Amino acid sequence: MKRNTNPNAFFTSAEQAQITTAIQQSEKATSAEIKLIVLRHCWLDIKQKAADLFKKHGLDKTRQRNAVLILLVTTNGEFLIYGDEGIHQQVGQSFWDDIKGAMTGHFRQDEFGTGLKVGIERIGEKLHAYFPCGADDQNELSDEIAYEE
Repeated sequence: MKRNTNPNAFFTSAEQAQITTAIQQSEKATSAEIKLIVLRHCWLDIKQKAADLFKKHGLDKTRQRNAVLILLVTTNGEFLIYGDEGIHQQVGQSFWDDIKGAMTGHFRQDEFGTGLKVGIERIGEKLHAYFPCGADDQNELSDEIAYEE
């Protein structure tokens, strides 16, 4: 069965819950923020689109510049993990490539909820090492999946 490319109908309710829970659990151990944005089309270069959405959703406004965007484009069948400058300086490109590889294996088997959960958990573990959760930590961004047309 082929998935619906409408971002609002792409995930099952169980997958939505799995992803949101993974974000919430990962963020409990780190001051960093993780955001999943799902959109139907990307007519631009995906890195440029990620940069635009990063700003649109306020991910560039976190106190420690430690937000991560996972951008999933349903029609194009592509995704990108985009870390703010504070994170990218710490972890480097190979970290993002490793996570993308782990997620891709699940995506190829139509296991998008599991793939995103695995990626989010790995991001959270790594971010905990560089950006541990402090006593004054606040959830700066919604943990809900953002859908764009």
